[in-house]
Amino acid sequence: MQKAKKYDWKDSNMALFGSDTEKKVKKESAESEPAWHGAGQKVGLQIWRIVKFKVTHWEKEQYGEFFTGDSYIILNTYKDEEELKYDVHFWIGEYSTQDEYATAAYKTVELDTYLDDKPIQHREVQGYESCLFKKYFPTFILLKGGADSGFRRVLPEVYVPRLFHVKKEGRNISCTQIGLKRGNLTSDDVFIIDAGEKIYQYNGSKCSHDEKFKAAQEIARLKGTRGKARVETLEENAISNEHPALMLLKDGESKKKEKCHGERKMFRVSDADGSLDMDPVEGEISKDKLTSDDVYIINTGEHVYCWIGSGASIDERKNGLAYASNYLSQTETPYLPITVIAEGKENDDFKKAF
Repeated sequence: MQKAKKYDWKDSNMALFGSDTEKKVKKESAESEPAWHGAGQKVGLQIWRIVKFKVTHWEKEQYGEFFTGDSYIILNTYKDEEELKYDVHFWIGEYSTQDEYATAAYKTVELDTYLDDKPIQHREVQGYESCLFKKYFPTFILLKGGADSGFRRVLPEVYVPRLFHVKKEGRNISCTQIGLKRGNLTSDDVFIIDAGEKIYQYNGSKCSHDEKFKAAQEIARLKGTRGKARVETLEENAISNEHPALMLLKDGESKKKEKCHGERKMFRVSDADGSLDMDPVEGEISKDKLTSDDVYIINTGEHVYCWIGSGASIDERKNGLAYASNYLSQTETPYLPITVIAEGKENDDFKKAF
């Protein structure tokens, strides 16, 4: 099997998603997309996966599961004073291709158009998801592979062993497939060693009750997909290094991604002088510096907002996200979440960011 190529976020080119794309995103085009029919009509979550440039419905029983080789579109519909409101996210897996990324971005704008420009748009990158995105899923599961991966249907007797890390962060619990290495086991969390016909739950000596409970739930789900699998619970302090479960793991430790904060900066996107430019705004970032005539790119260090002034020109509006993405691609934090938000529609996260 050919190894998936890791997508380098610093190479992202949002020129694929800008003015030319925007011209194509019209209401009639959006209405011709079968995947959008019925979208946003009632409160709840809807998810689509990009498969060969097409938008396909993601099975509801798999909500909260994401393949690292794919891109997804997530629509959250909620009510505020009896009015339906929306957040639409496009999520990019670490090994998603640039074509999938561009398609997800394009189709997110199309869905926004379908819903009469009411949604707040967000870009999410695997491993650096916004707090809002994480709130949608009681358990967030990352699986290796992509649209062409068929391992979920592989018979247990020919199953390739996998290791999952179950970890609680705040109120959320993630279940992430990681490298099958002993060095990845820690005392703080719970791990699932999936060997097909046998599934092991490895409880670190300092793990939480919530992590144990979620791991047991995930194991029950896995067992339900293959019937005869047996389950064994292992405690870190009572297991031999020669236990069959540990013998499945290789020596060494996978590389861990280091998260770092971005630079706190603010830029103004304006065509007031006849050309569209993005210029830094001097001094500390502040809502008081926002003016309705332009678009602003605001990096809080943890999140980037593209704020669209009510009086911004068409060129300023349609290029805001492209400018934000291209700016981020040249920084040491190209993975930060991006939110496009219009003047007068600011959410609580935006208001608290300054």
